[in-house]
Amino acid sequence: MRKILIVGGSRGIGNSLLSRLVEGNKIINISRIPPSISHVNLTHHTCDVLTDELPTVEEVDSIIYCPGSINLKPISRLKLEDFRNDFEINVIGAVKTIQQYLPQLKRGNKPSILLFSTVATTLGMPFHASVAAAKSAVEGLVKSLGAELAPTIRVNAIAPTVTDTELASKILRNEKMIDMITERHPLKKFLNPEEVADMAEFLVSPRSASISGQVFKMDCGIVSFKI
Repeated sequence: MRKILIVGGSRGIGNSLLSRLVEGNKIINISRIPPSISHVNLTHHTCDVLTDELPTVEEVDSIIYCPGSINLKPISRLKLEDFRNDFEINVIGAVKTIQQYLPQLKRGNKPSILLFSTVATTLGMPFHASVAAAKSAVEGLVKSLGAELAPTIRVNAIAPTVTDTELASKILRNEKMIDMITERHPLKKFLNPEEVADMAEFLVSPRSASISGQVFKMDCGIVSFKI
C-alpha cells in the first residue's frame, strides 16, 4: 500500500480525497479536527500546521496539502494582516510540510507532491487580490520545486473554480448566488469536491508518472472559453 500524507483531510476537498484514498492506501491525516470517518488504514494527528510541531512520520510516498482560504474583499478593506494570513495558510504551511517530510518523501515509492491553487490566478476577478496573490505563490512553488526535485519527486497542483464545500458556503449562500455562479461558467455548473478528488487521486498515482510542474485548471470553462 502507498503511504499518503494529507494535510487538511477533515473537510471539503481534502475530506473527499481522504475518503477516496483510504480504502487502498495508508493515510496519515494532519488537521485541527479529526475526520468524520474512521478506518484501519487511517492515522490522524490533531495539529495546527502553522503553529504546532508537525508529527513524526516514518514513511511517505505522497504529500497532499489541502488548506486554503477564500478571503474576498475590496482592496480598500483588505488589511496587510489579511495578506499575511492568506500567505501563511496557502504557502508557508505547504513549505513547512514539504520541508518536514522531504527526507522521507525522497525515499518513497514513486513520490509526489500535490498542492492547490485557484482559477483566480489566471482570470482577473474583483475582490480576489489576497487569495490570488497567495495562490500565485503556490503555482510558483510548483514550478520551482518540480524542477528542483526532478527526477525523484513529481510536483503538481490543481486550480479549481468554485467548489461546493464549507469554505465556499458564503459564495453559494442562496439560490440566487448559485444560479449566478452556474450561469457564469460555460459548462453551466461548478465543481463538487468529488470531481476534484478524482483529479487529485490521479495526480498522486503512478498513472501520472510523466506529469510534473503542472497546474491543472478545473474551471468548468470559465478560464478557457468566452461564450
